[in-house]
Amino acid sequence: MPFYHKLGNIPHKRHTQFRQPDGSLYSEQLVGTLGFSGVSSLLYHTNPPTKIERIGEPVPFSYKFAKEAKYAPSHLRTLGEKTTGADYLNARKTMLANNDVAISICNPSEAEMKYYYKNAIADEVVFVHEGSGELLSQMGKIEFRPGDYLVIPRTIIHKFRFNEGQVRLLVIESFSPIETPRRYRNHFGQLLEHSPFCERDMRPPTELINETEKGEYLVQIKKEGFLHQYYYDFSPFDVVGWDGFFFPYAFSIHDFEPITGRIHQPPPVHQTFEAHNFVICSFVPRLYDYHPLAIPAPYNHSNVDSDEVLYYVEGNFMSRKGIDIASFTVHPGGIPHGPHPGTVEASIGKTGTEELAVMIDTFKPLHLTDEAMKYIDEKYPMSWKDHQDPPRAADMMD
Repeated sequence: MPFYHKLGNIPHKRHTQFRQPDGSLYSEQLVGTLGFSGVSSLLYHTNPPTKIERIGEPVPFSYKFAKEAKYAPSHLRTLGEKTTGADYLNARKTMLANNDVAISICNPSEAEMKYYYKNAIADEVVFVHEGSGELLSQMGKIEFRPGDYLVIPRTIIHKFRFNEGQVRLLVIESFSPIETPRRYRNHFGQLLEHSPFCERDMRPPTELINETEKGEYLVQIKKEGFLHQYYYDFSPFDVVGWDGFFFPYAFSIHDFEPITGRIHQPPPVHQTFEAHNFVICSFVPRLYDYHPLAIPAPYNHSNVDSDEVLYYVEGNFMSRKGIDIASFTVHPGGIPHGPHPGTVEASIGKTGTEELAVMIDTFKPLHLTDEAMKYIDEKYPMSWKDHQDPPRAADMMD
């Protein structure tokens, strides 16, 4: 996120002597993107971050694309997914992916990870559908609650601590940096007045953790289809201070201010984040269109250049039988889609919606995984037939 933040103790000048109470030097570490040309932060460690104790055997951690998947609209029903004794990583199940993004569900049942985690190849956006707790990282602590997006840049070592109760997460891995939409920023990087959110809505880390005890600490590093096992005799949370523009942060979907108009507004008005070849959008409670002849339901449209994924979070989804919270609908590029029969007329005169959803639009085809095929609703591609049961209005969100 391109705004400056700092926590803890740091020296007056970069790359100068900064000594510990015993007279030894703190270890300075630059963490950043695009070589030395992107956003970065400087961290100051009690121990050299390069001091590896040992490396264990890598553990396979990947997904396979489903060979039997059809080129067709898809509906995945994941509400009933339960995991027992599963932590944050082994509860993760990837539903859709391509070379730019991977989209997963994650319902961990363990309250706290017994290891530390680093994604070395992707930024992660973790949408908290259900549950609350703390995101702990080298940069400090962030409390989270339902509706939060947690944006975790690649290489940041972190772990989750969940409070009691059901945890349901949507995990979006981006193989390019996650950014705010360019059209909402000026050339300094500041979010503009017409942006549907601003820096005030972002919640950076607020408190350093600074674990100082010696022992065995495992960091699992995700790269190229494996979790690599790195062991240290000190905690990666040994940072005494840092500053810069590169850090994890939280943003609540409830702080997204919807953009409305006299006639139906297209999906880009819901955009929240962008990356290479895909965007993330937030559908939130909003007023419908207010032209006297407006049709609030969206017009039929063909995603010629993109695949469209909707993940349903909350509200009265009235598109059809079977759409529920934690459902995905997937509409591949080239196949027209839109409101179910009856919803266009039913939308006329309606003044607003209370629905919540997350949308991912990709500009390269997405592929269903083997894991996703367990949740497929085989009847969905034909659900626009006139003879179906009276529909309810979920497609009014896209």
